[in-house]
Amino acid sequence: MSPDELPEDTGGTDVYPGEVRDRLERQADRAVESFDEGIVDLLSWVLDTETRARIYVYLRANPERTGDEVAEGTGLYPSTVREALASLHEEGKVHREKRESGGAGNKPYEYSAMAPSDLVANVVDDVQSELNAVFNLDDLLGADRRRGPS
Repeated sequence: MSPDELPEDTGGTDVYPGEVRDRLERQADRAVESFDEGIVDLLSWVLDTETRARIYVYLRANPERTGDEVAEGTGLYPSTVREALASLHEEGKVHREKRESGGAGNKPYEYSAMAPSDLVANVVDDVQSELNAVFNLDDLLGADRRRGPS
């Protein structure tokens, strides 16, 4: 590399643009991995398990995937993925439909995850229901205490 190709101010060190780019890409990759892990941690709470969270994140990034494709993409066991997809579908957190194919034979289901905004709305509804149950229980127990022993 000629001196004309060096960055203007290298701070007294020889830094080449390719090295800077490589370093920035590595840092960006680490930031994305940290971000993804943070999202998985948060979703683990929302979706009950890390397995379900990883499946959800994978399906948001890769919609319309079969159970086998999800297993391959997440590195999870196919049987674990099938169970999780079944329960996520029952709960309405993932949608499924038969894959279109040109030939005869088995048409597997393709899965896609619901939008994060819908997922959050469901969680808010669930929390509200649980809080209502707690408050109603407290009211019921309070009424029993006011009446005294029978």
